Amino acid sequence: MYICLCRGITESAIRRLGEEGVVCPHALACELGINEPDCCGRCLKSIETLTAIAQQHARSQHAQSLGDLTIEAS
Repeated sequence: MYICLCRGITESAIRRLGEEGVVCPHALACELGINEPDCCGRCLKSIETLTAIAQQHARSQHAQSLGDLTIEAS
């Protein structure tokens, strides 16, 4: 699903950034370019929601990594 039409940002892009560790609002806005003057700014108003999506996927990626380590240690 598209989050920002003027930048072509999808929800999967937000998830991917979360998996890469980009989880704070400022870093997310910079990485996505939604704080640029030529962006409409609609998605910047929802930065907390976008950050929550990124953080959720960062946690799931971390949990998966811990599970992989447990399997390897067995």
